[in-house]
Amino acid sequence: MKKYELPQLPYEFDALEPNIDAKTMEIHYTKHHQTYTNNLNAALEKCSEEVQNMDITDILKNLSTIPADIRGAINFNGGGFDNHRIFWSNLTPNGGGEATGKVAEAINNTFGNFAAFKDKFTTSTVAIQGSGWGWLVFDPSSNKVDYRAMPNQTSPRTEGLVPLLGCDVWEHAYYLKYQNKRPDYVNAWWNLINWKDVNQRFEEASN
Repeated sequence: MKKYELPQLPYEFDALEPNIDAKTMEIHYTKHHQTYTNNLNAALEKCSEEVQNMDITDILKNLSTIPADIRGAINFNGGGFDNHRIFWSNLTPNGGGEATGKVAEAINNTFGNFAAFKDKFTTSTVAIQGSGWGWLVFDPSSNKVDYRAMPNQTSPRTEGLVPLLGCDVWEHAYYLKYQNKRPDYVNAWWNLINWKDVNQRFEEASN
């Protein structure tokens, strides 16, 4: 069976200071992401060999084919594993600014301009009730990008969408530094966006 492991972080825990503090990064990565990874592997042990040999992205895209008694665990932990490996890659020291490249054109086509997109993303993500994620996604059915809020760790892949840029608004992502001030965290998150990574995901999804 394919065993999933934590992807290596592309930077040190303190590299995203002051926007995301080092202790939050360390706990988020070594505790939370590790737990999703461990629990995904445990859940897959209960699946058929066919499912075990599939990539987690394909499993999430075909979640309805997973037996009902294990589907919830795969959805939660598989989504948590995949969402977080995107999240780390979406961020970079000295990132931020407006979108660049082809994804900038796609954002303008859907939202009108970057400012309107940023406002939509920020407002909708801050407003998520409980735990969840805000996502810029690519919709293969329309060949356009869009915004989607997802509950808990459920992946946009489960709705036939391709996640491009995600903001984690579980409290473990920000509480040590920002306490209950989720808007401050989301606004700081914009300073870290790795638009090169987002563009790579967009080009892979749209080709």
